[in-house]
Amino acid sequence: QVQLVESGGGLVQVGESLTLSCAASGSIFEIYRMGWYRQAPDKQRELVATITGGGSTNYADSVKGRFTISRHNAKNTVYLQMNSLKPEDTASYFCNADLKTALWTRSTNYWGQGTQVTVSS
Repeated sequence: QVQLVESGGGLVQVGESLTLSCAASGSIFEIYRMGWYRQAPDKQRELVATITGGGSTNYADSVKGRFTISRHNAKNTVYLQMNSLKPEDTASYFCNADLKTALWTRSTNYWGQGTQVTVSS
């Protein structure tokens, strides 16, 4: 069984910074792409950033230049450094990972439970 557990959310003021972490645990053979998505009330879940096992990154236009995604492969952990936060960044942030639980299995997509980020003006 695999779990993705996010941490680091909270309430911050406009312009402040916050770092989210997501640790994957359980029966993991290899993690491929990891990423962060967010969902604001009454809106669809949207991509924030992704990172491959080799370190290639992709960002939503709305966060480019402000957010940085990184990962520690040995710890099965992905991070999201969020700077210059804006009220429109307020959302629940979800960790996502494509991984295999064994050599002979297919890659499966997993989601964390989410962590709330609130940016107050």
